[in-house]
Order: sequence, then structure tokens, then C-alpha cells
Amino acid sequence: MAACSTPTALPTPSRRTTKAGTRMKRSPKLKPTRWDALVVLAVLLLALGLGARPYFAAKSAGELTVSIAIDGETVERCALSNYEGGTYESRGYTLTVAVENGAVRVSESDCPNQDCVHSGAISRAGQSIVCLPARVAVTLEGAASDYDLIAG
Repeated sequence: MAACSTPTALPTPSRRTTKAGTRMKRSPKLKPTRWDALVVLAVLLLALGLGARPYFAAKSAGELTVSIAIDGETVERCALSNYEGGTYESRGYTLTVAVENGAVRVSESDCPNQDCVHSGAISRAGQSIVCLPARVAVTLEGAASDYDLIAG
């Protein structure tokens, strides 16, 4: 019978060495420079500028229009300057919409959670208040702009 042998373990060096037998230097730690800070600042300013663009563009949207939709159908559409508010009934719920200081809000509702009342006032184009149980949406629309905010 042939004798079994176990393979011998390869020697492991305790230190990292080069072929010449000298010790390898560790790579130096990178320290941030003035240019790194400048690049980070530029990226932050660019992100803030792009994030704030829709906010400022919506403010200059011109005349605002209040649109009231029940079950997806527009039941009233009026310029915000001429709108005096109103009471709307849908699916057994009653909502009271009011105008104060150039903003529209749902002042009263008998829906269960009253999320529409707690959502507050809207005053910029594109904002909306939705009452899900009553399926009523109050939306502010602005005048058509020359360019699309998404596409630029």
C-alpha cells in the first residue's frame, strides 16, 4: 500500500516585501484639497439651483385658476381673483372651499379623517387639495408657460 502524505503548508511572510526583500511603503493618505472643496460647493449650488427652479417658475405663472373636480369631472373653473368659494356635495360628504389672502383651502368637511382640511391652503400653480372619500379635487392652475419645466 502506498503511504499517504499530507501537503506541506506554504510559508506565509509576516511582512509584505518586494522581490528585493525590502519593505513596501504604505500608500499615503489622501487629504482633501482646496479644489475638492470647490467641486463639492459647485455641485451643491447646482443641486440647489435645479431644485428651486420649479418653485420660482410657479410663482411667475401669471393668473391662477381654481378648478374644482368631482369624480374626475370639472364642475367649476374660475379665476382665483374672481372666486369666492363654495360648498360642494359628493358621495354623502359636504366640503366648504374658502379663499383667503390669495390662497384656496378646504375650510370645512364632514369626511372621516379630514385630510383635505388639514392639508392647508394652496397658493401656487400645480398645487392641489384632494378629499379621497368625497372624490373632490381642488387644483390651482397657472397660465400656459413658454417652456416645460421638466424638459427645460
